[in-house]
Amino acid sequence: MKKSGIKDIDRMDGYQFEEYLKVLFKALGYRPMVTKKSGDYGADVILKGKNKIVIQAKRYGYKNNVSMDAVREVFAARSYYKADEAWVITNSLFTKQAKELAKACDVKILNRYELEKFIVQINPEKTPKEVVRKGAY
Repeated sequence: MKKSGIKDIDRMDGYQFEEYLKVLFKALGYRPMVTKKSGDYGADVILKGKNKIVIQAKRYGYKNNVSMDAVREVFAARSYYKADEAWVITNSLFTKQAKELAKACDVKILNRYELEKFIVQINPEKTPKEVVRKGAY
């Protein structure tokens, strides 16, 4: 999983993580947009493509788990932005309550390990470290 660059992501701030996700999903053919820093109605990144997807991005310290608040926020964002899907993506893990609520609300969650697999599977042109270094933000 070294290839995923997860350690680089661990050093990013929240906004850099959102911008990294934008680059990642652009490589997949989506038209991604990072929302404004405040007043985003629960979505940090919006993907337009075959489906419209709202994403709540949580870049935390590895020991901090994402709570069900993130699931609630992106669930609301799905309605606000009239999206087809809602996702929460983190470099950390989720609490038990967050997992249960996500399942009940049909919100897709990607934890640290799923994010690593996802990045490696896509094999983006730039690693997270290269994206940050080249000033893509």
